[in-house]
Amino acid sequence: MTMPSAMPMNDDDIRFATLPAREGREALTIEYQWIDAGARAAPLAVFLHEGLGSIAMWRDWPRQLCERLGMRALVYSRPGYGRSTPRAHHVKWPVDFMSEQACEVLPALLDVLHVEEDERRRMWLMGHSDGGSIALLYASAFPTMLQGAVVIAPHVFVEDISVRSIAQAKHAYEHTDLREKLSRYHADVDSAFYGWNDIWLAPEFKAWNIVDRLAQIVCPVLAVQAEDDHYGTMAQIETIGQTAKAARLYVLPRGGHSPHREASAMLNDAIAQFVETARD
Repeated sequence: MTMPSAMPMNDDDIRFATLPAREGREALTIEYQWIDAGARAAPLAVFLHEGLGSIAMWRDWPRQLCERLGMRALVYSRPGYGRSTPRAHHVKWPVDFMSEQACEVLPALLDVLHVEEDERRRMWLMGHSDGGSIALLYASAFPTMLQGAVVIAPHVFVEDISVRSIAQAKHAYEHTDLREKLSRYHADVDSAFYGWNDIWLAPEFKAWNIVDRLAQIVCPVLAVQAEDDHYGTMAQIETIGQTAKAARLYVLPRGGHSPHREASAMLNDAIAQFVETARD
């Protein structure tokens, strides 16, 4: 795992939205940030972070990419991360936690922020790792409510390489300075780390699989994987390419699990070319 330096995004102030309580879920506070919010005529890109991510951990990549694409952006920290409502320490994420984020939390946030239906139809999702899986699940559940998706190092089933690396991350968290580094990005770092780590290492999570959901995706999808990613193999994006109707694959020779930090120039070029083609 490559840790970015602690560096705030130099854009609009970070704000907080309240998602109302619903059956089985308390009200949630969501940390969010607009980039070029006033450009209402531009398509909206929504950024979905990785399993240990937050607004701050994106650094300035969302702004750089949106300037390249001519888009405005919504960046937010999911519940349990950043300064959003933390996960209560006794609560374990369910096996279908990513479906809940895609089908309940994200739509609720768009509602609260008054993102209208016509804006959603022109919306792009930019998802990394778990966020990429959430983007795919949203595209499957709401096929007409977005224009396209870019998924970077997504997961569509559980691989042994993922489990091994996540187990190694737990050891690093408990025996190195990883906890201290992550605490810069999360108000409750133990909530963020163990929420992600515990479910991925749970025996019942080995059966998690969303491949059957991919056939319902009709929008253009760019699936990106780096050859040196130690959290997943090419089988992830190859499966997307075989199943999603309008998927295109892009393989980076390097970039690890976070190519938006480690190979951003190559990644941005690939995304820009894909988005331009999809708009034609």
